[in-house]
Order: sequence, then C-alpha cells, then structure tokens
Amino acid sequence: MDYEGTHGATGARGAQPPDGRPGSAVPRPAGPPPAMPPGPPPAAPPPFPPAVPPPARPPSVPERPAASPGQHRPAGPRSATAAWLDAPRPRTEPGVWRYAYVPRPAERPPRPSLMGPAATMALWLLLWLLLTERAVPYVSKPIEIITGPEWWSFGGLKEDAPTLVVNSTTLYYQVLVLGLGFWAARVGGWAHVFRYFAGPRLGRARLALSASGAALAVWLVWTRRVPLADVILPAVPTSWMQGGGNRYAALLVSIVLYALIGTVIVWPFARIGQWPAELRLLFGRGDPGPQRPRTAPAQAGPAQAGPALAHWPELRDAGESDAAEALTAAVHADRLNDIDCVRLRHAWGATRNRADLRAAFTEAVLRQGADAYLHPSGRRDLPRRTAVHDALTGQVRIGDCADDPRNPYARRGSGMALEPASLGTSLLAVGPPGSGKTERVVRPVVESLALRALTGQAAVLAVGGAGDRLGPDAAYDVVIRIGDPASVHDFDLYGGTTDPDEAAAALAEGLAGDLPALDTRRAATALGQLLGPYRAVHGAFPAVPELRELLEGSAAALGGLRQALESAGHHAMLRELDARQRQAGGAGDPAAVLADRIAVLDRPAFAGFFATGPDARPFSLRSLEQHPLRVRIDLPERAHAEASRVLARLVLAQFNAITAARADRSLFVCLVLDDATHTVTAETVRGIRRLRSVNAGAVLALRTLDDVPEELHTALLGAVGCTMAFPGVTTWDGKRFAEAWGKEWVEVREVAQHGVFADQPLTRALHALRKLATGKAVTTDAVTVRQVERERWSASGLAYELPVGHAVLSLTTVDGAHAPPLLVRLGG
Repeated sequence: MDYEGTHGATGARGAQPPDGRPGSAVPRPAGPPPAMPPGPPPAAPPPFPPAVPPPARPPSVPERPAASPGQHRPAGPRSATAAWLDAPRPRTEPGVWRYAYVPRPAERPPRPSLMGPAATMALWLLLWLLLTERAVPYVSKPIEIITGPEWWSFGGLKEDAPTLVVNSTTLYYQVLVLGLGFWAARVGGWAHVFRYFAGPRLGRARLALSASGAALAVWLVWTRRVPLADVILPAVPTSWMQGGGNRYAALLVSIVLYALIGTVIVWPFARIGQWPAELRLLFGRGDPGPQRPRTAPAQAGPAQAGPALAHWPELRDAGESDAAEALTAAVHADRLNDIDCVRLRHAWGATRNRADLRAAFTEAVLRQGADAYLHPSGRRDLPRRTAVHDALTGQVRIGDCADDPRNPYARRGSGMALEPASLGTSLLAVGPPGSGKTERVVRPVVESLALRALTGQAAVLAVGGAGDRLGPDAAYDVVIRIGDPASVHDFDLYGGTTDPDEAAAALAEGLAGDLPALDTRRAATALGQLLGPYRAVHGAFPAVPELRELLEGSAAALGGLRQALESAGHHAMLRELDARQRQAGGAGDPAAVLADRIAVLDRPAFAGFFATGPDARPFSLRSLEQHPLRVRIDLPERAHAEASRVLARLVLAQFNAITAARADRSLFVCLVLDDATHTVTAETVRGIRRLRSVNAGAVLALRTLDDVPEELHTALLGAVGCTMAFPGVTTWDGKRFAEAWGKEWVEVREVAQHGVFADQPLTRALHALRKLATGKAVTTDAVTVRQVERERWSASGLAYELPVGHAVLSLTTVDGAHAPPLLVRLGG
C-alpha cells in the first residue's frame, strides 16, 4: 500500500481532487458543506477554541466496536481520508515515523554449524548400538555390584510365571542410553539448530517434532524394545480374574493399563510441544497471545489496527451522535482533509468538558461542516507541501534510518520523523552550506508547525534570508521583510512590552550580546536609563534615530528630554536620566558601543521601518502568546549582514523572554532560525534551556560550531535536546558532538598471531616446506574477546565517513525519552 497517497506531500497535485488511485494526495474538500434545511438559523458558533496541549499519551486502543444502530457506515470504496485516520500509529521510540509503522522482525542469528549436532548424533547412535549389544566392557559393573544381574526381575516372581522378561540390567542400559541422548543434545546444541531452521514457524515445527517423538516412543514400548509395559503389567494381579472365568474384566483392565501407559508416554511430549495451543491455532480458533513473539506485526489482525477514528468514536461516547454522523459522512465523502479532521478533533477536545460549548460545537459542525472552527486566516491547508506529514501525530518525515551497522538493528530502514515532543527540547543542526539543512530539515519542520498552527495547536516564527526558502508567502499569516518598503508589517524592536527594563534587557542582548568584553547587564541598565524617561514623556519608546542620539549623548536630545521630564513632574525618571549623564564617558560605559551597534539599524534602507509612533505598523512577538500564528521574518543578509545578525539576536532574546513569561502555555510555540550565526549568547543559551518547561522550542541551524563562542560550545550542546551533524563538519565540530553523545559498551574481538617454533626435526622440515610454498611463516591465532567503552560516533567518523545526503541525528523528548545518534538518509 502506498501511504504517501493518503497523507504525503501535495505539491502541484495538491489542489486537485483525488482520483481514488493509490498514491493520490490527501483529498481537498470536494465542495461546500451540504445545505441545511430551511428554518431559523442556529446560534453563532463559539470563537476559535483555545489551544490545548497534546496529550502525553494517546488513549488506549480498544477493540473495534460493532456498529451501533444509529451508526452510519457508508457503502462503496473507502475514502483516502478515512483510511488515513484509521491507520495504526503505535507508540514507539522517539523519532520513529509512527504512521502505519511495523516493527522490524527480530534479527536472525547467524546460521549454526551442523558439524557439532551431526557428530554428537552419530556418536549417540553408535553408543546406543554398542550398549544394546553389550559391547562396551565394564559398563554393567556398577549395577551388578549394587544389585546383581538376577537380584530382582519382573515377570519371574512366581514359579509358574513366563520366561524372564526384564531385569535390572536391561533397565540400567536403557536409562543409560536415555541419559546419553540428553547429554548429546545439550553438547551438540540440537535445540538451537532446531529453533534456527524452524524460524517463524517454531510452533508448528515443535508440534510436528513432538508428535513424531511421541509416536516413536509408543512404538518402542509397543514392540517391547523399551520394556515399560513388561515392568507394569506383571505387577497387576489379572490372573485371578482369568482363573475365575472373568476374561472380559481382565481384558478391560489390560486396555485401561495400556491406555494409562500411553498417556504417561505421550503427556511429556504434549507438554513440551504445547499441543492444545498449537492445535487451536492450526484450526484457526486460538489467539497467539503475548507469549508468541514469532508472529510478525505485519500479520496483525484488525484488532491491532486501532480504533475507527473515521467514525468519530469520542463524539459518540459523549452522546453527540448528530455531530459524529455529520463528520463521518463528510470524511467518507472526501469533504474533510487531514487538517480539517485534526482541527475539529482539537476543537472538540477544547470544548468537551463544558456542556454549553459542546452544544455550540455540534451546531457549528452541523451548520458549517468542514468550515467549522477555521483558523483565523480562513486557510484549511498550505498551498504546497514539500515533505510527508502526519497531522494527527504532528510528525514530519525527514528521511529513513540507514541500513548501517552503526544503527541499532531494530531501527534500520524505519522512517525518521520530528514532532513537537522532540522540538520542545530544541534542535541544533550543524553543517556547511549545501549539506541540506534548510531544504531537508528546516523547511519540513516549518511546514509541519504551520500545519499544526492551522489546527490551532501551535505557533511558528521562521527567521531566514529573503526569498521563499522557508515557504511561500501564502503559507504564512504575517510576513515581515525588513528593509523592503513593500512590507506590510514592521518589526517591533521592543517586543510589544511596556516595561522599560524588560525592553532594555532584550535590546541589550540583541545589540551587544555577542561582545564578550561588554557586560549585557550594564548595557541593559544604560538602555533602561534612557528608555524609561523617554516613554514617560512620549508614551512610546524611541525610534532608532532618537535612541541613537540619546546613546551618543547628544546635548539637544538629552536637554529636550530633561526639560520635558521637569515640565511633567517625573522626578523618578529625572534621577534615571541624571544617573545616565553621570556615567556617560566613564570607564566601562557601554553607551558608545550600543550607539555603534544601533547605528547599523539607522540606515537609509531602514528609514521609518522601526517606527514607534501612532502611524507605525509594528508586529510584536507577543502575538504568538495566544494566537496560532504563522510568522516569517526575512532578514537582509546579503546587503546588511551585521544588521541581520543584530536583528536575529534580538528576535531570539525576545522569543526567550516572551515564552518564559506567558501565562497560557497550552499553545506550542517554536522559533526556527535558518542561520543562527553569531546569535547564540550566554543569556540565550540559558533561555533555550528553559523552553522545554514552557511548551516551546527552538530550531537553530549553524554552518559550524565556530559561529558560537568557544566557551559556549558545551553549554549549547547541553541546552538542546536534539542535535544533528551533517556531512562536511570539521573534526573540531565532530569532537564536540562525540563528547555530547557519550560512549557505549561494544564487544571487541582481537586476533593476535604468534609464530610456531618446532623442536622436532621432522616438524621443522614440514614448517620450512610450508613457508616455502606459501611465503608465510607458520603462525597460530590467539583470539581475545572483551567489552570496551567507545564513542558512539568518533570525530573522524563524523568528518569523513558521513555519506552525501545523510546526517547523524540524536533525539530527546520533553518527557526524557532518548534515541541514540542515528545515521539518517534524508528525504527518504
């Protein structure tokens, strides 16, 4: 089955309705929802429900219930959306693509050698023959010493008894043969060979072998080769029955005895072969159960496929059958795509605990259908998808685990995906230009978050260079092109805050956070001493030209500000301004450095762009706190590289401050920096470490770790939970990753060759002849196997052994689950 046809990339075909063929994209709505019957219009639907955090664990997978009397099961071919909804998504390790995931069968051990089992079998048969013929001397001496050959016997206890049937010596030899058989099976590894060749049909093979063994044992007893019956039957007093003329009773007793003997013989074989369970499975009446791991998950029945989500069981369980019927019909009629289904499921989760909202939800679904609870933008999907997404789990597939010995066997060939649970710990991707960071990781992540925003569960802020590398403009709600006069929105340098100290802290981090010689706390203090008085007078923070004049200590600017403060009676702010003037020009004054940095934003290309007056159009990152927005900021990297770095640092600082201070943390918020060069500072590293606790995350892409101060390498790798190394990283970068990923215990096999020195003349002659023929001295191998601790990936391995189009990815989820560094084939 081609799963990409139900949930994959839409591309150019995404705007077309499906044609029902395998491989077609998730269908777009076929048309408007069906018209409602005439009557009074229902009440207006409630506003877009507040975002709720995704559940830590999905609900348990019950048995698929039988259709209720009112449940609608449409006839005809199944829609692609319904098949996508009902596909199994088992809980697996972090990073595994869960859609229709089938675990890889257990690794089959290497084929065992047949020489050992064959040799022990032949030896056992030879000993059996020799013991049967009494050809092995002194073997019978122990039993003769203990009991004597005629000390006791069965069948000869009375004078009129028949000829001697069995004695102690015969039993002794047969027990000895049986013990030798167990010893040969253990030494030769017969059970291991049997399990290997039986493979997945171990149960059937064990049933056949045990049945054959039971038949052979019964035949040996019946033909008196094993005198078990001759031991038991003479001990039963059946002769008095025959003497009394009751031959039928004697026959009945004999039959019962033979049945008991047969049961005693067959019961151990039935117990070992598990006959009851195997026979039930053979006739199709049994359940493999958890104790039978040989059954491959790919052969699982419908009971393991999960609940029928396409029939909206959560609404039916809550008594909202009308809404469930309407949504079920819409799913099977292809009027709902994957984003619609997830959006409505999320809206139901936000309203299910309140009776009034539940009624409004039902009304909205019945009246608007697929248009109920739309995203504020009115969009129901992205204009184009370049990656494979599963909106139900929030995963985006970035590739496949390579079939490489360095990957765990169970993960080889499985899909690799990123999801909010992993992005909540932040992701650091390091690789040179052209290694595939943007095209194969950053853009798919942005697409996934944008789709999740359309369902009301996330907000995304993508920051990169000008262009559509992070997606077209139609995929975003807000596009900020800094330095472009055609941009609809400006950027708010102060993050939408009204607190001068908070604005000063973020602005200081953006302006001077990369300068190790400048303390950002002193820079924030200097900025606060100017921003506070200015806002007290003008009601807004200064624009870039006014802030530059104040930092440079312009007499006209400071004099006018002082006069305005005195006129308004802001004595506290006057003290702030006096303190700033006293510190101006002193040793360690950060104002001059801040003025130089703010000057890179005071350029003609940015004239009027960072305005703060009543006519300004700034966009504040605080809008991400409560709204599922899709925002993209284009930086002028080519023409104004230094200004782009300042703005990127400022965005990162504002993002950390805003997400940490928000009260409602139900919305997952993620910042994606396509180029985080010179943006990471000591304060932002501390902020990134706090993101996972506030339902937020960051994705940082770097060309090399040298773009981060050396003293922050360890702190940055420790702050992010997911790290990714691309081909072309240097050995210095590889060393840092190897240290961060730690070590593991591996088994090392060392072979040492030692020369063989002969003492005998003939042996020396043979060694000389062998050396003359082969050209090598006669040696012997000494094999040493030991456990050693080695790095999961070495620095040289990361620098020189990564194939093109691959990357090594290590994942951590917000709940602490880990995945070892895996070699991933990107875009698979």
